[in-house]
Amino acid sequence: MSISPTLLIANRGEIARRIIRTARAEGYSTVAVYSDADRDALHTRDADRALAIGGQTPAESYLDIDKIIAAAQKAGAAAVHPGYGFLAENAGFARACAEAGLVFIGPSAEVIELMGNKRRAKDFVANAGVPCIPGFSHSDPGGSQGDDTLMAEAQRIGFPLMIKAAAGGGGRGMRLVQDAGSFAAQLRSARSEALGAFGSDEIILEKALLDARHIEIQVFADSHGNVIHLGERDCSIQRRHQKIVEESPSPAVDAQLRERMGAAAVAAARACGYLGAGTVEFLLDRSGDFYFLEMNTRLQVEHPVTEMVTGFDLVAWQLAVARGEPLPVTQQAVTQRGHAIEVRLYAEDPENQFLPQTGPVHHWREPAGEGIRIDHALLQGSEVSPFYDPMLGKLIAWGRDREEARRRLHRALGELQLIGPKNNIHFLRQLLQQPGFVAGEATTAFLEDANWYPAQPAPDTWTQAIAAALNHERHLRAADRRSGRANWRSGDHSLPLHYQLQCDAQELHCRLACRGGHSYRVMVEGRDFDIEVRQFADRCARLTVDGVELEQRFVRVDNALFLLRDGRQWQFVDTTQAPARTALAQGSGHITAPMDGCIVEIHVQANQAVRCGDTIAVMEAMKMEHPLKADRDGTVIKLAASAGDQVRGGQLLVQIEPVEIATGATS
Repeated sequence: MSISPTLLIANRGEIARRIIRTARAEGYSTVAVYSDADRDALHTRDADRALAIGGQTPAESYLDIDKIIAAAQKAGAAAVHPGYGFLAENAGFARACAEAGLVFIGPSAEVIELMGNKRRAKDFVANAGVPCIPGFSHSDPGGSQGDDTLMAEAQRIGFPLMIKAAAGGGGRGMRLVQDAGSFAAQLRSARSEALGAFGSDEIILEKALLDARHIEIQVFADSHGNVIHLGERDCSIQRRHQKIVEESPSPAVDAQLRERMGAAAVAAARACGYLGAGTVEFLLDRSGDFYFLEMNTRLQVEHPVTEMVTGFDLVAWQLAVARGEPLPVTQQAVTQRGHAIEVRLYAEDPENQFLPQTGPVHHWREPAGEGIRIDHALLQGSEVSPFYDPMLGKLIAWGRDREEARRRLHRALGELQLIGPKNNIHFLRQLLQQPGFVAGEATTAFLEDANWYPAQPAPDTWTQAIAAALNHERHLRAADRRSGRANWRSGDHSLPLHYQLQCDAQELHCRLACRGGHSYRVMVEGRDFDIEVRQFADRCARLTVDGVELEQRFVRVDNALFLLRDGRQWQFVDTTQAPARTALAQGSGHITAPMDGCIVEIHVQANQAVRCGDTIAVMEAMKMEHPLKADRDGTVIKLAASAGDQVRGGQLLVQIEPVEIATGATS
């Protein structure tokens, strides 16, 4: 088989950029597609050509098969790379490509269909001799999915157990159920999310293996009958059943276990007639037994760690296999050199249940150094929209051993500069220093009780003092510009100035005394700081704080000052001249949408009594369902949204009037 040198990438962001990079190096002419929301995205600039496909949401753009096929034909492409995500595991898309005479970079539609359904995949690999987790998947197509049947099967399996969407993965439609009492609610929630994400609410049940390792094996197959594996990746550290840290090799896998797991993965791939890159995922328990989870019929987000320890370019291999070429190496030639660790960068709030975030990117600078790789599609001034996954990119570090890779990654996270939506950079830095991770002992339960990362309601006094000094400098320089006189000062500056800064929900009070020029004495929470602002340029200031010289990154947006300290972003708003705040803060009873999205369920009615913490509604945004909870006891006096409504971030959904709720009495 031969393919033309024109390749269309049916994806966006860092995924499209990653594929474009190798495709161009391999001599292909590349074509990108973009939605209305991605008109100025970096992947459209990297490609040789970019075609608009319209729409904003995935359904209107990157998930519209007809639009993608039409774009490929218009561009004169003879091959389509689906990337990972969107249509990468869509059998209908692979079939449509074939019918249109386009080479689909991936396995056949039949294999995608088989492995894309967890029930059928599990039955198939079990027949191939691959060990599977005990559970319920009713292998006959007419098997019951009724609530009573599923509850009976759950009781038979025993709790805790996992509810999983049969038609998909990525953590969507997946719920951990601890006991029978919560099964019905979790089943309803999993079905709803699965239907929205995959178009099917079919589910399977599996015994929950708690405190296990999530290990995946990278497999590759060509059209000449060769099937090999490239070792394992440890993906145990997850939140919401989505991976955030991946590494290769796994600290828990020795050469003998690697051979056994690799053989099982190759057997599964060979049995289904696989072609191209795929991943067979397992759970590994403490006894060394492993069980099949699923097979991903595509390249994975975390493939760079495999590339960095093997030296192979997996996208180049995908293109070669699609051209009909044999794999470039045999199993015996595959070796692992050193260690690689990857972290996923997300626009999310780790202090608020990892809630996805949106907004403009005010400042961005990527790290560099030996053994460092970063895949991203960020651009200063770009927007993190609510229409797509909140993953911003991934940062990877290679080292001669695991500890060197860990140290390099920790340093690189500290050098990465992102000011914009809240993100998980500081969280990841702290994670890499936890004793359990340093020792290589992290399991899937690692983040269940992340008490090592408590919410910090206010920045430390050092950061507050710097914010007060820079805020004061901002006012001075604005006054200088208005007066036309540089460094103009008037009045009695021997008296301290009082500044009131708001950081999240905290009101911070600072006193600042001018000591001549740009030197200040700043008083915060009973502590004094001597600060000199030596340089004050756009986005960067040179300071001396108590004799320590430092460079401070910052961004000014309207009345807000964003500071970047130790990978953590702080936002300070000057409220010194603002009127006294009203009670519309915490516990206001105004339940608003945290971002743009769709209301899936409303759990309350007008005049209903609720307690603080009760789930009021469920909304879907950025591919995940998010429960919205009451922030006080009271009575629902207003319902401003209904199930199915598209809502904007900040929009009022439910209003609760504070009243005392009787606790009841016992006799």
